[in-house]
Amino acid sequence: MSESTNTLAIINQSAPYGNSNGQESLDMAMAMSNFAQEVSLFFIEDGVLQLLTNQTPLCIDAKAYYRTFAALEFYDIENIYVCRNSLESRGIQASELCIDITLIDLDQLPTLLAKQQHVMNF
Repeated sequence: MSESTNTLAIINQSAPYGNSNGQESLDMAMAMSNFAQEVSLFFIEDGVLQLLTNQTPLCIDAKAYYRTFAALEFYDIENIYVCRNSLESRGIQASELCIDITLIDLDQLPTLLAKQQHVMNF
């Protein structure tokens, strides 16, 4: 990261449906990466549910935005952190997620966030 690069952490802690937080955070991540922001995504609590592979949002008349996560690599968004504790408490394995991630423990979150210039919470 160069000195002129701005860093942005986006924390996702909302379930994928019932509100627009997940879609909005994904849109923001891709938009900000287009403006020379180094974006890091964090998924904690119910936010880990956004990354599940086997979602069926059409049965509740919702958009399948989780498919867009695959495009993150084209936006050079590589820092994708998922809370191991959140996965375990929901009975989810990392192999059930739709993208490659880095597993972190909840106690690592403050250290990783301290390296960011800006933090957005969804």
